[in-house]
Amino acid sequence: MRRLFPVTDMTAHETDAGADREWSLDELADAYAYPELSGGEGAWLRANMVSSLDGAGQHDGRSQPLSSETDMRIFGTLRALADVVVVGAETVRLEGYRPARAREAFAARRAAAGQGPAPVIAVVSASLDLDFSLPLFTEPLVPTLILTGAAAPAERVRDAREAGAEVLAAGDGAGVEPVRAKAVLAERGLRRQLTEGGPRLLGQFVAAEVLDELCLTVSPTMTAGGAQRIAGGPPVAVPTRFAVASLLEQDGFLFTRYGRI
Repeated sequence: MRRLFPVTDMTAHETDAGADREWSLDELADAYAYPELSGGEGAWLRANMVSSLDGAGQHDGRSQPLSSETDMRIFGTLRALADVVVVGAETVRLEGYRPARAREAFAARRAAAGQGPAPVIAVVSASLDLDFSLPLFTEPLVPTLILTGAAAPAERVRDAREAGAEVLAAGDGAGVEPVRAKAVLAERGLRRQLTEGGPRLLGQFVAAEVLDELCLTVSPTMTAGGAQRIAGGPPVAVPTRFAVASLLEQDGFLFTRYGRI
């Protein structure tokens, strides 16, 4: 792993150590630490996505073929730093989501931050068309949340609650309003927020201007085809500007962080 940006007093040492030096989980956690959230209010929403060189966010409907071992270590680190992982229902279905697990390597850090042993998974779904027999709902370390609209199907809401999930209204109609979703989670003390997509959900967060940070892995792969980009949906009226916060490299993969200006 090499740090390409920002240039620090440690950069020369890191370069001398060689690109093959594996960073410890503590080093990764420090590199991706959330900003201080003062006063017990507000939230910080970051996204973690991967993209091929030609802009594909998936291959054969999944992101895993674009990933790498280091990418997965960063994926795990970002989860371990978060209070809540926000994910769209389609991504739950396609990626076979499971409950977040407690990791001993991050236990002391989470305890010091006042966090539970593992992040909460929050699934965004208007229809609640989900398989509530999955381990995500039946075997979580902490109850899975479902963010939906106030007009969600009552029968499906009942099914979700019977399976052990907590259902939260984050919109007045059938769907979820991104601003409300971010606020509802923050009100529960889930202020360090991480979304792992999918593209439609990320597009909604971008359009609503609630995304604070993007952690994007640029995979040294080309996929061609018609795969979706990392964010989908209607375009924003004016492109949202982000500034680079950090840039790491390992085996041709670029691990970028951008913060909204």
